[in-house]
Amino acid sequence: MASQMTDTDLKTHLGLMTSSTGIQDGTDRPRFTFNPKEGIDNPALVISDDPEPDPTITPRLCLLKRLKCQTFGFHLRLDQRGQGYEISNVEPWSPAEQSGLQAEDRLLEVNEENVDIMEFHQVVRKIQACGTHLFLLVLRKEECDQAVQMDMDLQTLCRASKGDSWSRPRLCHVSRDPEQGLGMSFSQTNAGGWGRFSVSTVTDGAAEKAGVRTRDVLVWINGVSASTLTLASLSRMVNKSSDPVTVLVIEPGGTSCYVRRKIPIFPELAENINLPHAAKTMRLERRRDGYGFLLRQERLKGPQTTAHVLREVDAGSAAEDAGMKDGDVLLAVNEEPVEELEHEEVVNRIRASGDRVTLISISVEGRWFYRTLGISPLLFLQDSASPTCTQTEVAAPKMASCDLDRGEPWLDSHSNRQGVFIRKTSQRRRDVLL
Repeated sequence: MASQMTDTDLKTHLGLMTSSTGIQDGTDRPRFTFNPKEGIDNPALVISDDPEPDPTITPRLCLLKRLKCQTFGFHLRLDQRGQGYEISNVEPWSPAEQSGLQAEDRLLEVNEENVDIMEFHQVVRKIQACGTHLFLLVLRKEECDQAVQMDMDLQTLCRASKGDSWSRPRLCHVSRDPEQGLGMSFSQTNAGGWGRFSVSTVTDGAAEKAGVRTRDVLVWINGVSASTLTLASLSRMVNKSSDPVTVLVIEPGGTSCYVRRKIPIFPELAENINLPHAAKTMRLERRRDGYGFLLRQERLKGPQTTAHVLREVDAGSAAEDAGMKDGDVLLAVNEEPVEELEHEEVVNRIRASGDRVTLISISVEGRWFYRTLGISPLLFLQDSASPTCTQTEVAAPKMASCDLDRGEPWLDSHSNRQGVFIRKTSQRRRDVLL
């Protein structure tokens, strides 16, 4: 009978006696207690809401370098579930192939920015505007599927690959105060390369207000790498005139992360703190009298002297209502850069847009500013819609661009010259070559 079972029999029945010698029985084992205030004191029972990333699943960083007017040589598309972006094809001998990028890689970040929160056109535009260097953080398809099955956060994997002390570099534009000047000074350190100069700022001075912090590491100033400067030449550059300066800086801990990952610190990776000029997005809908502007190819002073300039903006026209200014420089048509294109091709792209077109422009001064720094004016473009214009596409999560079909004839805005426009269809573009 169970009620007649001895203590020894009970221990044996429950598996608490390990041997007949009595080396350890149930009375000697550690007891686990529960305190509502402290929780379970058994370490094996601790439950973590944010598990550590699997060390076998590691994102890869690919650095792509291209020549001017050259593509990076890979195709980008939505994945089959429509929840992310993947590399659909890598062209042979391209910068993409040389970087180690592979077909079916899942794209996680572009230039240190998470792409899962971006629309398709934003990712494409960011890649197109990055200049000659592009940094992609990717994950193999098999590893991505494994991470999804394990319910792992992909952004946690990204942060773990960078290190705890990672921080983004910052682009700061410092205007001189009439009394205190720039409000910052530089000192030379024992470190070489990026860590050669450390920054000290004046409290509430111009530099501090512009986003520069004491102990920041100076990466470059006015487009010139700090690694090529001496303290004397740096002082001359800062003090030679009353002009503002633009600096690329980073926190000391962030520098070590980039060194460990073997990544050069370029402005394409930086956060824009307060750059003074910004490109402008204009969405125009053609009216009876057209869009109401002319496009001319003109010579401007400075680097890349030939530009496509917006002229003769009619009062009360669609162009004026969208914010177009006479003399501004056209940068992109339907979010595709056009500065490198011939004038006739740019005109044809506008005509092919039909009744609606999206133009991106910047002032001549702004174009000169970015060209002097060696970066694209489109690099930090923010999305903005004109309240007087109709959107060409309905907003939807991760909606790819549309294919184009030939449509009906239309009249040129100023000359009433007949042309042909292209109508957008409902089909999604399967992939984009970048």
